[in-house]
Amino acid sequence: MSTPKPYLSETEAPGRDAIDALQGLTLLEFGTNWCGHCLAAQPALVEVLSQHPKWHHIKVEDGAGRPLGRSYRVKLWPTLVLMRDGQEVARLVRPTRTTDISAALNIV
Repeated sequence: MSTPKPYLSETEAPGRDAIDALQGLTLLEFGTNWCGHCLAAQPALVEVLSQHPKWHHIKVEDGAGRPLGRSYRVKLWPTLVLMRDGQEVARLVRPTRTTDISAALNIV
């Protein structure tokens, strides 16, 4: 199993216009490196994403006043926004089970 990649800071993360312009399948993950729920979700995410190579995974550090997270109305971490061609098609909040994440990726 590979190591989870870090969350992109506010200055590193793409803006909403760039996210909206993405083509293909994207899993946009909002959270932080210190959040217990985010840390608990990482093993399941790494495992599932290793079996779904067509998904592009973008981890965005979120927090109060962060414009990208607010534009998606993120309230709890981690929040996974599943997108096809820049449009939200599904959302998971605080997932921990591989079966839940895999099912969401498979229905999109």
